Amino acid sequence: MSLTEKPRQLETGGDLDALVASEDVVLVDFYTKGCTLCQSIEPIVGNVARATTATVAMCNPQTDLDLVDEYNIRSVPTLLLFEDGEVVGRLAEGFQGTEAVVEFVTENSSAERVE
Repeated sequence: MSLTEKPRQLETGGDLDALVASEDVVLVDFYTKGCTLCQSIEPIVGNVARATTATVAMCNPQTDLDLVDEYNIRSVPTLLLFEDGEVVGRLAEGFQGTEAVVEFVTENSSAERVE
C-alpha cells in the first residue's frame, strides 16, 4: 500500500505492467492531450490518490498504441482499476466527480478511504 500525493505518469505498457505488478490496487486514468474531459478529470484522480489507499497513475495510450488494444480503450478518459494484476473495474462514462470515483475504487477493490 503506498500513499502518493499525486498520480504517477506512465509512458509505456512496460511501465504500467511494472506498476500493476508492484502494487496491490492501481487506478489508471487513460487520457489524451487536448481532451477537455481528460483535463477536467485530472484533479479528480489526484483527489482519489489522496483519499484512498489505491496507487493512482495516468497514462496517455498514444505513447504506446498497444495499450489501446490490450485494454480496449475506446474513449477517453477511461479509468481502469487493477487489483493483484487483474482489471477489476472500468469507468468510461465521461466526467465523474471525486466521490463517484472514490466509491468506484473502494467498492470494486480492497482499497480503503484514508480521509
